[in-house]
Amino acid sequence: MTSDPRKHPFRLAVLSRGTWAETTRVTEILRKETVGGVILLIAAAGALLWANSPWSESYFALRDLELGGQPFGLHLNLTVGTWAADGLLAIFFFVVGLELKREFVAGDLRDPSRAALPIAAAVGGMVVPALIFVAITARVGDGAVRGWAIPTATDIAFAVAVLAVISTHLPSALRTFLLTLAVVDDLLAVTVIAVFYTEDINVTALALAAVPLALFGFCVQRRVRSWWLLIPLAVATWVLVHESGVHATVAGVLLGFLVPVMRSQAAGGPDAGPGLAEHFEHRLRPVSAGVAIPVFAFFAAGVNLGGVSGLARAFSDPITLGIVAGLVLGKPIGIFLTTRVLVAVSRAKLDSALRWVDVLGVSMLAGIGFTVSLLIGDLAYGMGSERDEFVKVGVLSGSLLAATLATGLLLTRNRAYRRIQEEESVDADQDGVPDVYQAQQDRPAGPCVD
Repeated sequence: MTSDPRKHPFRLAVLSRGTWAETTRVTEILRKETVGGVILLIAAAGALLWANSPWSESYFALRDLELGGQPFGLHLNLTVGTWAADGLLAIFFFVVGLELKREFVAGDLRDPSRAALPIAAAVGGMVVPALIFVAITARVGDGAVRGWAIPTATDIAFAVAVLAVISTHLPSALRTFLLTLAVVDDLLAVTVIAVFYTEDINVTALALAAVPLALFGFCVQRRVRSWWLLIPLAVATWVLVHESGVHATVAGVLLGFLVPVMRSQAAGGPDAGPGLAEHFEHRLRPVSAGVAIPVFAFFAAGVNLGGVSGLARAFSDPITLGIVAGLVLGKPIGIFLTTRVLVAVSRAKLDSALRWVDVLGVSMLAGIGFTVSLLIGDLAYGMGSERDEFVKVGVLSGSLLAATLATGLLLTRNRAYRRIQEEESVDADQDGVPDVYQAQQDRPAGPCVD
């Protein structure tokens, strides 16, 4: 039965299917992140095994080995673990900066009405876990609440990898939603790190960092691709931001934001090739997903569990419980409720191809917090401290539980969508673009009538 349009006049559809170009791009990212997620899982498992083996001392000795020096008075004598957290993760956040800019300049989310939902959901998915963590740890005192941001971050590599494995038939809008949500989440996490976990700022070094940053921006705006010029400018920016006291990963995001994004490849002519942002992303995403994040995970995830008694002690600590509750309960509650409230207060409706249980499943998947959560734990309590060990137990167990629950729900939904797609097969024209996307492009733009 068709609902009376007078009761629901011109309600916009949210989480609707994007363009075919965007769907293809997201599918390609999912394919790459799946491989990166597997490598990340192997690295984390290897770290846990080594840290709990008879040779555990050698693992922690390697992690705490100091490398570098103090050239020109710079403080670059860092441990291997710190080099991985501050240096390699800057590559990851550079790719995050590229991805976020691409989404809002040339992606489907350049439309403010589409961008509002994942941004609001990301904010909700950070606020609720933080409140839960503070509520559980407030009675402890002694700076325990300093780790409030630990359960607020979604690990884009792990979450996207899990979704890629189980989402063979799920609507593409869900995958785009999670990908964009995770990217915005990472940007907000970097902002939190810069604002709340920066104690002393060297204003001179921060001002000097603007020089190579501006030169890098000038070069990329001129479409310069020469690695011998861009890499030294990027490294100089990273060194000076690190020296300033602001976490060095912020430099990666700033550099990524400066790279120009083409709205359409056709804008540069048929022989122009991919834009500079696409070129950098193509080159650096495998390095980020296959090297930078796994190496960081290898040195960040290693924790000596101390057997059954050690685990019991960890799970009796409010910090561990706050992280697990924040990831498993806070993330899905924050994301799902924010999405529902935004739809309720606006003249919108959920796209007819989706159900609210699908949104709940993706919201649960966003509770996988690993890379950035471990990084914030190191900053909040100090790498190698007892509380940092509790952080690792909480992040690992909370992420595993969130992934398990989300997988169970989304696999059920995936089977349902597979049956629907088997009954209603989608044809493709000779150009390879499914008819459903062409019909969508041919439809005049306008509100969707319920």
